[in-house]
Amino acid sequence: MNRILLIAQREFLAYAKTVGFWLSLLAFPIFAVLGGAVPLLMRGADPVRAVVLIEEGPAATGLAAAVKNVLDADTQRQAERAREAAEKAARSSGAPPGAAESAIASMTRARVRFIDAPADLSTAAPGPAQDAVVRRYLTDATPKEQRLDAVVFLTRTPEGPAARVWAARATDDTVEDFVRRALRDENRDTVLREAGIDAAVVERVDAFRPEINVFSPRSASGGEVSFKDRLPGIIGLAFSFILWSLIITGASILLNSVMEEKSNKILEVLLSSASATEILAGKVLGVAMLTLSVLVVWGGIGAVGLITAAPSVAGDVAAVLMTNGLIFYFIGYIVGGYLMYAVLFAAIGAFCETPRDAQTLMGPIMMVLVVPLLVVQMALVNPDAPAVKFLSWVPFFTPFLMSARAPSGPPMIEIIGTMAGMFAVALLMVWLAGRAFRAGALSDVKLSWKSFGQAISGGGR
Repeated sequence: MNRILLIAQREFLAYAKTVGFWLSLLAFPIFAVLGGAVPLLMRGADPVRAVVLIEEGPAATGLAAAVKNVLDADTQRQAERAREAAEKAARSSGAPPGAAESAIASMTRARVRFIDAPADLSTAAPGPAQDAVVRRYLTDATPKEQRLDAVVFLTRTPEGPAARVWAARATDDTVEDFVRRALRDENRDTVLREAGIDAAVVERVDAFRPEINVFSPRSASGGEVSFKDRLPGIIGLAFSFILWSLIITGASILLNSVMEEKSNKILEVLLSSASATEILAGKVLGVAMLTLSVLVVWGGIGAVGLITAAPSVAGDVAAVLMTNGLIFYFIGYIVGGYLMYAVLFAAIGAFCETPRDAQTLMGPIMMVLVVPLLVVQMALVNPDAPAVKFLSWVPFFTPFLMSARAPSGPPMIEIIGTMAGMFAVALLMVWLAGRAFRAGALSDVKLSWKSFGQAISGGGR
């Protein structure tokens, strides 16, 4: 046992002492925050485009007003939706109602503002002279405070409203998309009026959003379903993805570590002082400690952020994890699943000489790991689906699917049976991987079905 712990300590410190480990450890929370903040920052930094609307000919009369009305309606709808979302978020986080005002203001910021046409532009004769004035207002030839972002010429054709859009930037299609939608709405209203249908009636029908309350006898209150009732499924799904991430990162570290030590003949030195099983167990334990450290840091940062931003949600998460010992189910499935895949990767690494050899083996394993990712979403919606229940008994899929199903309260026989089967296969994998690990570490034979079979049967010694 002492040798296993020494090897685990060596494996842990080999990565924990590197600068890259700590940079990657801190990079994920930073980029996670930036991932949520960048869209808001980009929206806040996105300039409000100064746009001029010009109606070409008497037939186009009313089109400019129609386009402006669409902008006003959009702003009003965004304000209503933003207010509802902000007030809902404030209620769930326990924040005072006034705290939502700044969020509402940032979410209803218009991307377009209409201004009056400059005198020389409105009086310019259509054709090359008018185009020359437009170009001047859209380029550096005009002082920045007078410069325009777009000029829209509105007209009517036999087919309906149309427009020519001059934009300061050829790649900016914001004004183009807005005008297209506004003219489409204007055309719809015109067609409805000609058919004797009030456009306001159609708008009210389109704007209707029915209020739907969901009830279930399995909800916490025995009646209406709340966010707290959906939280267990979300947590189960999160644990499935956490396990998947642990396997991808931790097992990959094991594969590369074993492959590097084999190529440098370090494994042969280790085998002279410890058994193959001890080395394998020590490496798996060391990398497990490494990934656990990452989880503790990430989980701590996330917990502090959740407690600070939404204390009521944090309390609900803690209550869900402690209900019926759910946290212990998650831990059991994570340990069993990680053990199965970790020893497999370590054994494969003992047969690989170069990264190219390892990459050829990652494809089939990744295909196996993709299957639970596809099914786990079904497990969240319908945990008792026959396909989900069947695949839950396949040990290599068990930890992912049962983590997602556990919050829904599957029969205890399924929990005990799938966990027993998973750990039985995990122990079998440890035994098989130990034999393959020793055979691969002491030979220069590349991995093949024949060499792997000989190693397991003892013929590769």
